[in-house]
Amino acid sequence: MAVRDIVTVPHPVLRRKAAPVKDFGPELQRLIDDMIETMRAAPGVGLAAPQVNVSQRVIVVEYEDAEAGIPHQLYAVVNPVIVDFSRATEIGTEGCLSIPGIIGDVERARKVTVKGFDRHGNPLHLTLDGWVARIFQHEIDHLNGVLFTDRAVRVERVAPELAAALDRV
Repeated sequence: MAVRDIVTVPHPVLRRKAAPVKDFGPELQRLIDDMIETMRAAPGVGLAAPQVNVSQRVIVVEYEDAEAGIPHQLYAVVNPVIVDFSRATEIGTEGCLSIPGIIGDVERARKVTVKGFDRHGNPLHLTLDGWVARIFQHEIDHLNGVLFTDRAVRVERVAPELAAALDRV
């Protein structure tokens, strides 16, 4: 495993629609392991393959909310697709490892259903709610060349120290 460089705006890979994964072999396994290590080192709570300059439809998400009774969960999802959104939305503050020093308020669905595959090609069907649903929406947007700033209702520049202290999506 290795920590990879995270690309930042205006790198063109961040605006490109990522290609579907067809091969679940050793190269994909290395990419997922590296993405997990990179996300943790950043630190962040999610990472999409385009953020490490790989234009493939792969995301990793790590989430835990002890106060809400949600145990630690690590997701690696290949070819994820949001197949259902709740009508209920909420505005939340997001940041991004690929847009350092910027945060913004983004309106997102409160609940989503995601289909895709695990790292070994087994089908996944996830129903996600709250903050983890927001993280998934943010990361799947990356796979479509969409940045949180494209959806933000408010954006502000913050000191790098403050941005680093936030839970970044």
